[in-house]
Amino acid sequence: MTDRQNSRRFLLLFLGVLSAFGPFIMDMYLPTLPAMADFFHTSSSMVQLGLTTSMIGLAAGQLIFGPLSDKYGRRPPLLLAMILFLLATVGCIFSHTISQFVTSRFLQGIAGAGGVVISRSIATDEYSGQQLAGMLAVINGIATVIAPIGGGILAQITSWQGIFICLFFMGVVLLSGSLHLNESLPAKHRQTVSWQDLYHSFGEVLHNRRYVGYVLQYGFTMGILFVNISSAPFIMQQHYGLSPLSFSLCFGINAIAMVISSAISIKLPTMERALYIGSRGMLSVSALLMVFLSLRCDFWIYELLIFALLSMIGMTFTASNTLAMECERRNAGIASALLGATGFAFGGIVSPLVSLGDMMTSTGILFLAGSACAYACTRYVLSQSVQPSGVLYH
Repeated sequence: MTDRQNSRRFLLLFLGVLSAFGPFIMDMYLPTLPAMADFFHTSSSMVQLGLTTSMIGLAAGQLIFGPLSDKYGRRPPLLLAMILFLLATVGCIFSHTISQFVTSRFLQGIAGAGGVVISRSIATDEYSGQQLAGMLAVINGIATVIAPIGGGILAQITSWQGIFICLFFMGVVLLSGSLHLNESLPAKHRQTVSWQDLYHSFGEVLHNRRYVGYVLQYGFTMGILFVNISSAPFIMQQHYGLSPLSFSLCFGINAIAMVISSAISIKLPTMERALYIGSRGMLSVSALLMVFLSLRCDFWIYELLIFALLSMIGMTFTASNTLAMECERRNAGIASALLGATGFAFGGIVSPLVSLGDMMTSTGILFLAGSACAYACTRYVLSQSVQPSGVLYH
């Protein structure tokens, strides 16, 4: 099996859906967050805890499945992740208390991490350079648009449990696809060291300053994204009065901004240039968002600024992912694990913070703080070397 090639069409479709675990686990049930608070007779912050624990699981799980895929190949850990995902999703569906739901969400996050980290590793196995950037842009963009819109439509015709039933069937489809997947990491290219030495490879990867710089930039940018994910359902539905479906449509339209900007980024002369433009743009738009949110701006001002912010986020995502993975191609599984774990860890940290005090004000402050840190990381990593064009971005 290791000698056969996966077709590009199959990889594009399968990896696109496989990478959807992150967005689908997080975004698909967002329209039902206010309704879930009523169902479990709890506060909005407790319901958001389910989002936080899933992100913690998505972070921790990548540190498990990344090294597993380097040592045993991509396919066996992927099958394990799919089975665990199905079991955890059943736990979510039949939860009677918020604590049961939060625990199941954590396990669901760990399982989903296998799909996220392995999809990125398979893409790195199969592609390089602009091809890798293009593949990452596509697989990161598909679910980002589909998940919130699908969740909004389902919220009109079913309960939050119905959304998780749909996630269960998605897991069944991906388990079937995993069984048909040809191994992308031949045995001769796998890590043959002991587990102790394998985890020492984490230290080797972390000594790569350029890689760490790209990862931190990605982490702070993910933090910005999760500030939006955590705050948008309440700001749009409770403050601006949108219905769950209207919210989902706006959320999906904003996600399209990420897809378009990701496509634009791979057309730029270098990924470094895309990273610089995106980071600087995030900082400018976030400053405006903080001001206008504190002034209780009109909905359309908020919507246009969020659209612009997500455009910048999409550009930096493709650039930081590609540059980080190119830095550590030899340790692709571990590099992918650290990259993904950092992003979801940052997201898990900032998500509960949006509920502190006034949500409009706290959201604006978090946008600006995350953007400032992401821009600082970009300035640092790009100052480490002269770009191919001979230009330093200062």
